[in-house]
Amino acid sequence: MIAMEGQDTPGPGTLAKTEFLGLEFDGLDTAGALDWIARRSAESPLAYVVTPNVDHMVRLPRLGRDLRRAYEEADLLLCDSQVLARLGRLAGVQLKVAPGSDLTKTLFESLLEEGDTVCLVGGKESYASRLGELYPRLTIVQHVPPMGLLHDPAARSAAIGAIEAARARVTLLAVGSPQQELIAFEMQRAGRVRGTALCVGASVDFLVGQEKRAPRWVQKASMEWAWRLASNPRRMAKRYLVDCPAIFPLIWDWARRRRQG
Repeated sequence: MIAMEGQDTPGPGTLAKTEFLGLEFDGLDTAGALDWIARRSAESPLAYVVTPNVDHMVRLPRLGRDLRRAYEEADLLLCDSQVLARLGRLAGVQLKVAPGSDLTKTLFESLLEEGDTVCLVGGKESYASRLGELYPRLTIVQHVPPMGLLHDPAARSAAIGAIEAARARVTLLAVGSPQQELIAFEMQRAGRVRGTALCVGASVDFLVGQEKRAPRWVQKASMEWAWRLASNPRRMAKRYLVDCPAIFPLIWDWARRRRQG
């Protein structure tokens, strides 16, 4: 059951956390995360949500301090990936899973209410009108930043200004990792934005039909990565076949250090 907007929201310190590969994951599944978000309004102090998957975790050791802090200081840090959760179990860690795509879909379909404003940062320029057609009860505001956000402080500042002007209940940061997490972190430090921001990556692409998500049985089998690889090999081959296997030595090293205390 989803809580009503305006009820007290549990602070991040009250949630059970599980450390894995250097991040403290919150103990919430999709339903729990949606309940947490539902308790927040457009006037709530800004909180942001990150949903790391295997791709995020293999890049994390190479990120600079500010980018790592963008994950570490998130108000809600959720496991996006069934694969990451399975690997965690093999290492003796239980992670609850809350895929960003599921969160985004349910937000639009059943959580956001008549008249709520959603600010989308990223995506194609047609996405705002498409979301408006799909969810006419909502007000959709979109800001499409330029490429190269990670190394363009002025563009990130402009995005934060657009979010502030939108006064949205929910902001969806859909510009890829780690730039979306960096925007969320800088936005929180600036202290001018309210509501809830979610770092959602490609979730909006699925929502508007730009990309097709794997069938549910594929998701449950933890094979969504293979579906995406087969659907778009040119784009996904390096991520899944070259970059992501680096998760195995990371887990081995983490488990070794854990055993040694």
